[in-house]
Amino acid sequence: MSNSTKILVLSGGTSEEREVSLASGQAFAAALEKKHSVELLSIEEESLPEGIQSANTVVFPALHGGFGEGGQLQSLLEQAGIEYCGSDAAASRLCMDKAATKEVALERNVPTPEWLTFDAAETPLADDVIAKIGTSLVVKPVDQGSSVGLHFAEHRSELGVALSNIHAGRWLIEQRIQGRELTVGLLEGKAMGVVEIISQSGVYDFKAKYTAGSTDYLFPAELDRALEAQVKDYAERLYAACGCRDFARIDFLLQDTQLYFLEINTLPGLTATSLLPKSASCVGHDFESLASALVAPAVKRLSDRIKKEGGS
Repeated sequence: MSNSTKILVLSGGTSEEREVSLASGQAFAAALEKKHSVELLSIEEESLPEGIQSANTVVFPALHGGFGEGGQLQSLLEQAGIEYCGSDAAASRLCMDKAATKEVALERNVPTPEWLTFDAAETPLADDVIAKIGTSLVVKPVDQGSSVGLHFAEHRSELGVALSNIHAGRWLIEQRIQGRELTVGLLEGKAMGVVEIISQSGVYDFKAKYTAGSTDYLFPAELDRALEAQVKDYAERLYAACGCRDFARIDFLLQDTQLYFLEINTLPGLTATSLLPKSASCVGHDFESLASALVAPAVKRLSDRIKKEGGS
């Protein structure tokens, strides 16, 4: 990397995942500082920070949810001619929409749990939902991460309570698959190690994700070679089909030998103990080398653009 290139790490934001984002940003910036010129900036509103120098700055959006992850920030950066890390605006919008990515999965012959979507203003009746996709269900927002708003229902009354508490937004109800939770990180389209997530409560919700000692992880996951290859193949296919760029993390469920796609995370958590670093450690990356690898493609895009402009 050119010594004149600065990495501007954006964290915080306005979503319910703000605290998670602040932790990711701080950890990621610290890892980058060993080899790169870095500035860490917390954003407080849904707008592009002023004064970003597009000629020598690459933005890393360590943001989760809404504005940072759903394509809005990416659109503003593209309009301003600022190079940034991660998927572009179109792919970010697509992957933030869990229902839309499930449609892509089906088009690519990748199994995914049955589902239906609805707007809060037209919440369906519990009996109608159960008649369509069964009684063991997961209720979650279409466009949130970190298990924000996640509910599990095993019978009609639980589903009725969950539905009665929905007052805004677009929601997804998904058939609950009882099985092993798996995730795999991708770097420039190539799958790294598969991680198995083992929640002590049996539910990988917000508490399980962010409460110390409540979840165990196996990385690499103990899978036979055929299943491991299938996880990676599905992940790489979905990454390409959704137009992802630079990096992502893709979640699956494994029931017996049947694999189901859940969702794509274009800006996954990035503390040293997050899932993407665990996946990367399986292929030889420590947190510092992973941080450098995550910014490298955007740095190259900036360098190539400068060379092209200089030669034109």
